[in-house]
Amino acid sequence: MGARTLIIVSSADLMHEALIEKSQTFVTRPAETPTRTVFSSNKFTVNSAVYGPVWRSLRRNMVQGMLSTSRLREFRIVRESAMDRVVNRIRNEAGSNDGAVWVLKNVRFAVFCILLSMCFGVEMDEVTVERMDEMMKKVLITLNPRLDDYLPMFSPFFTKARKRAMEVREEQIRTVLPFIEKRRSFLRNPDLIKSKTVSPFSYLDTLFDLKIEGRKSAPSISELVTLCSEFLNGGTDTTATAIEWAIARLIENPKIQVQLYDEIKSTVGDRKVEEKDVDNMEYLNAFVKELLRKHPPTYFSLTHAAIEPGAKLGGYDIPTDANLDLYLPPVSDNPTLWTNPEIFDPDRFFMGREDADITGVKGVKMLPFGVGRRICPGLGMAMLHINMLVARMVQEFEWSACPTQSPMDFSEKFEFTVVMNNTLQAVIKERT
Repeated sequence: MGARTLIIVSSADLMHEALIEKSQTFVTRPAETPTRTVFSSNKFTVNSAVYGPVWRSLRRNMVQGMLSTSRLREFRIVRESAMDRVVNRIRNEAGSNDGAVWVLKNVRFAVFCILLSMCFGVEMDEVTVERMDEMMKKVLITLNPRLDDYLPMFSPFFTKARKRAMEVREEQIRTVLPFIEKRRSFLRNPDLIKSKTVSPFSYLDTLFDLKIEGRKSAPSISELVTLCSEFLNGGTDTTATAIEWAIARLIENPKIQVQLYDEIKSTVGDRKVEEKDVDNMEYLNAFVKELLRKHPPTYFSLTHAAIEPGAKLGGYDIPTDANLDLYLPPVSDNPTLWTNPEIFDPDRFFMGREDADITGVKGVKMLPFGVGRRICPGLGMAMLHINMLVARMVQEFEWSACPTQSPMDFSEKFEFTVVMNNTLQAVIKERT
């Protein structure tokens, strides 16, 4: 691929060999593009860091300090509040639009609200949330690959693009920095944290004095902005896209929607679904697992690289400067791994006819979060958010196709994640 060597892996067995059996060998990341290096503060993020002390420190802090079960439980009220807000948004939009609502826009708002509160420890009004969201989208667009990333000889023709990238980076810092300073002031004045709109804990709290192996200083301002942006961007589009595909599948399969609603009704009765309920909903969990099998967030897992010379995969030599890219669709659509993989069928998991270890340890059959040592640290949080949003959406509303989008179109395209080619607009009817 231009000046870069890309090795595409599409075999489940080879993925298991690379990321489980030889996880120590293929645990690092390849060189980044100049633009990505700027936005990652020279690979100072959990996802981009090369294997070593910086990566271990950042990942340990994120997993133990923020994404552990006990820490996630502390933000239950934040999630409940965001889900109530999105239910009201959907209800209001439907009321002024003959029952029709745009699915992705609304659920994305809910997920982003949750992550903002978790990251900065404060609830934000709708205008501020949307301003932050637009900033994060702008960053993701700026990070899209360019021709000069693969063919440096063309870099003189992309001077304006590089200048624009630096302007976006400066804008990102200006936008995020006030919230970092506000949180710092809250920590210096504990009485302020007693407010209902201020959380007693946030991801930022773990970063201010973070000790990095081999470094004497705590993260700089630009590094704090980078780590906050990673936290926000890593869990927003992936979760929101999953919910859009979920609603589309419920519209396509009314029997699945009825079975989900009946399970919710029999589990919680007339009260709202709570987080403690979803573990007991076997059909809901089967539905979400099938959703992630059929609609993984991206086509490619995050790129891996060999950590030292002499690495072999499937008997072939893998250079240390090569990008090892894992192509996901051939795994989840493989008829030798799945029965009728083209059919969306939660019963394959619910009835116990088939199963898959989503972490890949026992074998790779699906890997929506990657597998091995670099598996997504937010797996537990993502599963919680997807399960809860699906449960609330089904509990509150009956979903059907919008006349302009019938029959349902399941063609897809790649933006930040793999989204529906035609953004889903659905018609809702409130449950009694």
